Amino acid sequence: MVEDNDSAEMTSVLCSVRGVFVIISTGGIAPLVVLSDGTGRVLPIFIGFPEAVSINSAYIKEIPPRPFTHDLFIETLDKFGVSVQSLQIDAINDGVYYAQLVFSIDHKEERVDCRPSDGIALALRKNAPLFVEEAVLESAGQAFENLPQMVDLDTFLKR
Repeated sequence: MVEDNDSAEMTSVLCSVRGVFVIISTGGIAPLVVLSDGTGRVLPIFIGFPEAVSINSAYIKEIPPRPFTHDLFIETLDKFGVSVQSLQIDAINDGVYYAQLVFSIDHKEERVDCRPSDGIALALRKNAPLFVEEAVLESAGQAFENLPQMVDLDTFLKR
């Protein structure tokens, strides 16, 4: 368990999306987004199927025929002069990740608690950086080749 601790100095690591995947097993399918810190260490985050489709759409720069909920949210932010500055994945507790979206409005920074999947979907749409606390990466990060067998979401959807 890694919890956010304001008294401890926290170190954020810039990460990127390595891809959106699906693990297929006899128990069903499990979508996940995989973040990479660029050193070979990855952070798998299990997410819902709608979030996987939305993140993948932003990841591959696909423009859907009708806006997803995340597109609507970005459009609303843009109309009101709010910019997405970054996503900060700052804690993991009992396998649940916690994150904050960092916004800027009138030159003031505001943070909002969010699910990492929603934060990733929004940050990708605005080309905002994704940061993960080093303690979270130490706790849940692993080598990509150690992940279970999976297929990328595009391949899964084309089946």
